[in-house]
Amino acid sequence: MADFKSFAKAPPLGWNSWDCFGAAVTEQQIKENAEYMAEYLKPYGWEYIVCDIQWYEPKAKDNDYNNFTELTMDKYGRLMPAVNRFPSAKGGRGFKPLADYVHSLGLKFGIHIMRGVPRQAVHKNCPIYNSKHTCREIAHHFSVCAWNTDMYGLYNCEGAQDYYNSIINMYAAWGVDFIKCDDICVTEFRKWDNPYTADYEIEMLRRAIDNCGREIVLSLSPGPAPRNKAKHLKETANMWRLTGDFWDRWEPLHDMFAKCEEWEGVGSKGNYPDCDMLPLGRISKNGTCHGKQNRKTNFTKPEQYTLMTLWGIFKSPLMFGGNMPENDAFTLSLLTNVEYLKMHKTSFGARELLRKERNGRGYIIWTAKGRKCRYLALFNTDSKPRRIKADLDGIIEADRVYTAYNIWEERETGKVKNSLTAAVEPHGAVLFKIY
Repeated sequence: MADFKSFAKAPPLGWNSWDCFGAAVTEQQIKENAEYMAEYLKPYGWEYIVCDIQWYEPKAKDNDYNNFTELTMDKYGRLMPAVNRFPSAKGGRGFKPLADYVHSLGLKFGIHIMRGVPRQAVHKNCPIYNSKHTCREIAHHFSVCAWNTDMYGLYNCEGAQDYYNSIINMYAAWGVDFIKCDDICVTEFRKWDNPYTADYEIEMLRRAIDNCGREIVLSLSPGPAPRNKAKHLKETANMWRLTGDFWDRWEPLHDMFAKCEEWEGVGSKGNYPDCDMLPLGRISKNGTCHGKQNRKTNFTKPEQYTLMTLWGIFKSPLMFGGNMPENDAFTLSLLTNVEYLKMHKTSFGARELLRKERNGRGYIIWTAKGRKCRYLALFNTDSKPRRIKADLDGIIEADRVYTAYNIWEERETGKVKNSLTAAVEPHGAVLFKIY
């Protein structure tokens, strides 16, 4: 099989069900969002439809997890879609019918998984498909997730690789194109265990995908991924999270500037540090998760420009979190801006040019290179409007006149030489293409 980095030649663009439907997403909701993407976003390069956590739990109803609840599982300890929520999975067909439907729209299909083996499979001592080992033999009973009770981690042993092979081969047969593996790349939760949650489990996933016969993008969650593991992450995954779950509040958005600066220069073709999802549009439909139930994003329009601008110039994957059929015109405009998406796909060398703040208020400037152009992002982190001046020394040729194009306003704003000044709204951003 080809090098896994070729599976994602540009940062993936997609939708994930978590922000709007939590643990309780249904087949119909997946289809509705896929249909929206096919009609409105596919022409702009959006392609992944990802079903997030608990698709195997019949009783899921909101964003909460039901501790030690019964899960849908086959005789080999492999989790299967709950048929009351995914009726096309009936008869052991798994996600293949749904993946086939998504593929028929010209899109790609992804799923969320937790690392390890279901506790339920361990307690029943299920045999591992195509292996002499059982699920009980591979379970690391002290390696458990701090926030979800479904799984045990795995020992570093032959049978553990067999188990990962069994589930990945099944997913490949279903037609899965993207796997988001959770509880696998963060350090805080497991002080007594391997300090890098389970590096050998990441490697097992990598081997299983490399040998499954299908190109599957691998995304690791949650964060913060340890910066000193960047080399290992680039050798094993296409995406890895820089933070815990990101939601629609200014404070974590402001914190993301430091995270992006920390990981500056690490991303490359096929390897993308991931700032997490875009909690925009209509979110939290099934529960009061980080705010009111069934709300429009708490981010102001200027904050939404800041979010999109930072994610874009940093080249984070873009995974939209809102219920797309409820998108308004403004939200859709954020996702279909041609020059923005061109920057996100083709720019390189993104870096923080200047950060001037006091007590978290001030301004930040980022820049990146493009094909025959330069990009400049001005961020106002203050609670009042600002005029921000950027010195362009080292970005463009001195004393030469260039044209500045405001990407979000989709218009040329005039000529620039040596510096550029713009008015920026509170918590807002202005993004320029300079050519």
